[in-house]
Order: sequence, then structure tokens, then C-alpha cells
Amino acid sequence: MDIVYISDLKIDTVIGIYDWERQIRQTVSIDLDMATDIAAPAAEDDIAKALDYKAVSKRLIQFVGESDFQLVETLAERIAAIVREEFGVPWLRLKVSKPGAVRGSRDVGVIIERGDKAA
Repeated sequence: MDIVYISDLKIDTVIGIYDWERQIRQTVSIDLDMATDIAAPAAEDDIAKALDYKAVSKRLIQFVGESDFQLVETLAERIAAIVREEFGVPWLRLKVSKPGAVRGSRDVGVIIERGDKAA
């Protein structure tokens, strides 16, 4: 299994359970590891055969930027579904963080894995 990754993708969105959070945009940070086979695209040097991290990033920027979930958990689940369904990713590890959400902590959030690593 090979991995294509996106690290520290920062996106402003509405996220949170408190009334004040529903009135502002906060930055979330996304780290994403995606299972793929890079042999064919590497052999042909062809982006059309590769898992295009730019296309994934653009899709997540659009989706997250327009979302307004209360829970980071919900946002993470929806991101995972988009990546797996729209980009054919059989397995992913996703970290969604809210920097500065807890005083004294750099960030808080969730890490999820979805799919089959062996696929």
C-alpha cells in the first residue's frame, strides 16, 4: 500500500456547539493519509492515473468552507465519505483539529480511520 497525504490543510468554517461559535468562522486543520497504488501513475508519469491531492484538497476546501456542523466528529465522517466515494480511496486516516479550541492546548480534534488497508 502506498499513501498520498495532505498535511495541515487549513480551512475556515462554522463549527461548534456554542451560540457564539455559530456566529463566527473558525479555522480547522486537516491531515489526511489516503491509500493508493502509485505504481501505474509513476510508470507512465500520468496525473490522470494518480490520486490527485490537489483535486482532493480543492474539494475539501469547498465542502468544509460551506459546512456548518456542530461536531468535529460529524465533519470528519463527512470528509471521509467524500474522499472514499468521490476519489475511490479504499482506506484513509483523517485528523481534523480545531486549533485554540481549548485554553492551554495547541489544538483538539478527532482522528479516524475508514476502510480496508489491504484493498
